[in-house]
Amino acid sequence: MKIQKQQAMRNVLYALAPLCLAATYFFGWRFIAVLVVVGATGLLCEWLMARRYGYKITESLFVSCTLFALSLPPTIPLWIAALGIAFGIIFGKMIFGGFGKNIFNPAITARAFVYISFGVPMTARFIGNATSLGWFPAGFGSWITHADSVSAATPLLTKNVPLLDMFLGFTSGSFGETSAVLILLGGLFILYKKTANWKIVVASIGSFLLLQTVFWATGLQISTENGLQAVASPMAALLGGSFLFAAFFMITDPVSASQSTDTGRWIYGAMFGILTVLIRTFSTWVEGVTFAILLANMFAPLLDTILKGIKAKKKLKATQGGAA
Repeated sequence: MKIQKQQAMRNVLYALAPLCLAATYFFGWRFIAVLVVVGATGLLCEWLMARRYGYKITESLFVSCTLFALSLPPTIPLWIAALGIAFGIIFGKMIFGGFGKNIFNPAITARAFVYISFGVPMTARFIGNATSLGWFPAGFGSWITHADSVSAATPLLTKNVPLLDMFLGFTSGSFGETSAVLILLGGLFILYKKTANWKIVVASIGSFLLLQTVFWATGLQISTENGLQAVASPMAALLGGSFLFAAFFMITDPVSASQSTDTGRWIYGAMFGILTVLIRTFSTWVEGVTFAILLANMFAPLLDTILKGIKAKKKLKATQGGAA
């Protein structure tokens, strides 16, 4: 089995390694089992498709598998994790022609599939962080943390988790989304290596904070089953949930982002940030990130085509003007 080497993808894996270690520390060794099952299933699916159609297996596969595993809740059944990555690799990537031709991010395609198909395991079976029982060995000493289980008790729902806990990762949530500090360090690393485009990241976070601040400052309240609730503060919204993780590692995927102009990168990033806030605030989907990425992916090729067309017309007009 030959695998095409991609240094950019290796850089992403290096950046994700601390998050994988933290996922084990916070939630137990079960994360490793999820990662192995997801990786093996993803590799098998891509190999079967590559063998049949003559595609090449690329190292981007391991990035997709790692991102997907980190996006899952700690109690996710292994068979659901396997089914999800199989769907993401086959229908989110290989069916389009393999790496470089897919419209949607394979990892987020997989997550959307299991999020819609298996709502309860994905949203209502989170567990407490192992650090609540002691700093060491925490998750390193158990298969899965024995901290009290809390139904759907992520910071996005409880809205009472201290900002410092969310920044350091001492809270409940999916495997890779809890520690903002490690996400930032890994994200800055791939920006430094130019594996991710900083314009997309800045536009995503900037637009997110701007719109969230507007809603929060105006005292916007949303009707829920528990009555009226105020929107979260900008920092709580940024650190709670998976937005920060997605802003650095998912929306910046060079294939599904498909922007060849700086203007397109700014617009594309802003689209993701704004859509996340709107979906979180006005829909029944508390997280919002998954569908915001898919919508941004969907319009990315059209956006790039329009902007390149405008640029070509300006260039042609300038050439004609110079000739005259």
